[in-house]
Amino acid sequence: MPATIVAYVSGHGFGHIARTLTVLNHLRGAAPDVRILLRTSVAPWMVQRTAAPGIVLVPGPCDTGAVQQDSLHLDVTATLRQAEAFMADWPAHVKREARWLGEVGASLVVADIPPLGIAAAARAGIPAVALGNFTWDWIYGQWPGGTRLADQLGDVYAGASLGLRLPLWAGFDTIPTVVDVPLVARVSHRAPDEVRRLMGWPSGVTLVLASFGGFGQQGFDTAALAALGPDIRVILPLDAVPPGAGPVGSLIALDESVMADQGLRYEDLVRAVDVVVSKPGYGIIAECAANDTALVYTSRGDFPEYPVLVNAMPRYIRSAFISHGDLFAGAWRPAIAEALASAPPAAPPRTDGAGVVTERLLERLRP
Repeated sequence: MPATIVAYVSGHGFGHIARTLTVLNHLRGAAPDVRILLRTSVAPWMVQRTAAPGIVLVPGPCDTGAVQQDSLHLDVTATLRQAEAFMADWPAHVKREARWLGEVGASLVVADIPPLGIAAAARAGIPAVALGNFTWDWIYGQWPGGTRLADQLGDVYAGASLGLRLPLWAGFDTIPTVVDVPLVARVSHRAPDEVRRLMGWPSGVTLVLASFGGFGQQGFDTAALAALGPDIRVILPLDAVPPGAGPVGSLIALDESVMADQGLRYEDLVRAVDVVVSKPGYGIIAECAANDTALVYTSRGDFPEYPVLVNAMPRYIRSAFISHGDLFAGAWRPAIAEALASAPPAAPPRTDGAGVVTERLLERLRP
């Protein structure tokens, strides 16, 4: 019977599932005989667009993440309340998942980074590897009222047989054995000019991609963005561009159906543009680093990871800050210029983390 790896992935945002699928796709190529099951609550289309053939999605609740109104606004009280409700049924969750792991013949669990996968693996008597750049016990422990949750989850993380810690990290104090690994990032292998041509985007101008992940973001002054000038073109999600407004002036509406028809992936778009405008998160920072693209970032509310990411960014990418006021007013030109003029990292960051993580996982499967 082939070895079976079960990946538990947080349903919070795009970053966790994007990097885990990058690892699992690499694993699929390196060890095609290994059976791979993906346990997560993310929308199935996020998996279907990216997962290699043979990676099987088994939907299920893994954690509660953070409650967000949109990409930039976090509700801490609701986040803690939701996590506490999940933990109230913790024994039942663990029992259910451990039983399921036994039924599917799991050999190894990798968790990015739900404690449930680690607890279920411990109950089922199989090893568990924690993968991520932060741990949820650290996140909850930074908020008033989150100490009890942090202690509960820290005790669970202590049962991981190994922690694979990505760059831009915080936490991991409760995992006994931790190994640092390079960035796991989606790297484009398409030439920027080719991508621009396939998408119908102009050459010879500064292209700026607005990217706010799974929660999205509305409310930009599209008239101001359209007036940025002929040397800058701003690419917005299709639903953020008023009907009939794009392409007008500096605005381009991102038509994902064209991207799919041309066989392009999101990392190809990141590679093709000069600047991404976003909130700072592991996923977009890693993709900008892997594809040599500058980042204009704004604050993302009371999320403890924010200062950690901002302090680490200069080691990985060119970047500049934009306030919420300027972001929504469409006053992007100064921050774009600053990001493009900022000093590059002293050395190109390693982005081969998927291969390194794959090897560590396969080591756990070898006799």
